[in-house]
Amino acid sequence: MKSPAETMSAAIGRIPSGLFILTTRQGDRETGMLASWIQQCSFDPPQVSAAFAKERWTLDWLTEGAAFSINVLPEGEKKLIAHFGKGFDPEEAAFEGLKLHREGEAAPILAAAHAYLDCRVANRFEVGDHVLVIGRVVGGKILHDARPATHVRRSGKHY
Repeated sequence: MKSPAETMSAAIGRIPSGLFILTTRQGDRETGMLASWIQQCSFDPPQVSAAFAKERWTLDWLTEGAAFSINVLPEGEKKLIAHFGKGFDPEEAAFEGLKLHREGEAAPILAAAHAYLDCRVANRFEVGDHVLVIGRVVGGKILHDARPATHVRRSGKHY
């Protein structure tokens, strides 16, 4: 029989989320990472929240005003999940072999994404073992007609 903590963790894990590639840049360096804890959090102004484990080095780049893009993955997109799921070191090329769009001050936009949001860091909050980054949405577009990918975890204790 499962303990109350185990059944609670299983229930938390059933909160569905999307699957995204969050991209960012600092100077001439760029990177991307697989993310699932992203959600709209404000209508006016349009804003999103993204949760990062505190040890993610990408947080060093996500300072006030920094650009980041949320690339919404289409359902069934396994290539990008595999590519970004392994993670990248700060000096490692994250976009090798991938087609990108570049628009003004935006972080890289993946051509294979279903849609994207161009964001600027508006605020950050420490929340337990994560940092919640609030991004002001300054642009975005649907790139391909598709259904967005969704993700459900087995447990609320890990990704």
